[in-house]
Amino acid sequence: MFGLAIDVARNTFRRPFQLREFIQQCWFVVSVTVLPTALVSIPFGAVIALQIGSLTRQIGAQSFTGAASVLAIIQQASPIVTALLIAGAGGSAICADLGSRKIREEIDAMEVLGVSPIQRLVVPRVLAAMLVSVLLNGMVSVVGVMGGYFFNVILQDGTPGAYLASFSALAQLPDLWISEIKALIFGFIAGIVAAYRGLNPAGGPKGVGDAVNQAVVITFLLLFFVNFVLTTIYLQVVPAKGS
Repeated sequence: MFGLAIDVARNTFRRPFQLREFIQQCWFVVSVTVLPTALVSIPFGAVIALQIGSLTRQIGAQSFTGAASVLAIIQQASPIVTALLIAGAGGSAICADLGSRKIREEIDAMEVLGVSPIQRLVVPRVLAAMLVSVLLNGMVSVVGVMGGYFFNVILQDGTPGAYLASFSALAQLPDLWISEIKALIFGFIAGIVAAYRGLNPAGGPKGVGDAVNQAVVITFLLLFFVNFVLTTIYLQVVPAKGS
């Protein structure tokens, strides 16, 4: 899997670049992920806002509800939700497509003809997953923050001014950058794992189905581990605002 990641990085800069395949894969990944991602981000942001709002009310820190909710959504929830949908919907489709090509011996035929399946098939799909992850992460951030604002102000009688003021007082631009960096890395991981399992099925249609299931599970495990590492590095390197 790590070897495939290196090959993808190397073949990304080789000519000719498969632009048409890249655009088709971007549109395909968007078509299968954008609606589920939008629907998931609304209750996700609402749950975080309601939980944090209830906790801050208990300790008498209602004025910090906005900052805590928005930072939790942007730094943690948004890239995780995006990555889970990219891996669950887009990654599984990529794995199934490559796996079906493998068992039909299309991949072997391309290698015999001297065509690199990594450059021709894998690179456009991985880059598409990365680009769509970054774009969906921005959408999830906006929808999640709006949902958190609505539920905190409407259901918990929060103050709109205090919600926005605490957010502007504690949030900083690197919080958005780390969110986008996470989404970019998560999209790369989802694409690589899906491509690796799709290119190495056990054999037959059942092997392709098993490869899809394994790709989703492996991606989820790697995402949570990498998220922990990135969050730890970010909190150590970037000082909190006002500290």
